[in-house]
Amino acid sequence: MMIAGSASAAWAATGMIAAIVLTSTTGEVLTAAAMKSIGDLDDIRAKSGMKGAIRAVVTCPLFFAGVFFLALAFFALLFALSHLNLSLVAPAAASLTLVTNAIAGKFFLHENVDGRRWASAVLVCVGVYFLAH
Repeated sequence: MMIAGSASAAWAATGMIAAIVLTSTTGEVLTAAAMKSIGDLDDIRAKSGMKGAIRAVVTCPLFFAGVFFLALAFFALLFALSHLNLSLVAPAAASLTLVTNAIAGKFFLHENVDGRRWASAVLVCVGVYFLAH
């Protein structure tokens, strides 16, 4: 268990939460890109049946890259929870993932992220600051 209050403990906590956020965001962006490249699964299922829809997903390398990074995020979460309090890790990781997903959606997936989403991202950052201090 970490020593609460020490500078090295704070950096370790920051690193663990950053690992969760970055791997989770990477996984979610890759999975979203995969699903956008595959197309509408309802249309695929209507033309090729359920097997065709499953085949479309499992033959997409982006999908498996996304699943890999989401698995890494899960194990990073487990590691962080073995060293830090749930009341810090869960809200910080979830809220910062919201922020990084908005940024990644805008720049990597070319999504329209409107002003309300940016404002909510700023408010989330303020909330995480208060949570950590």
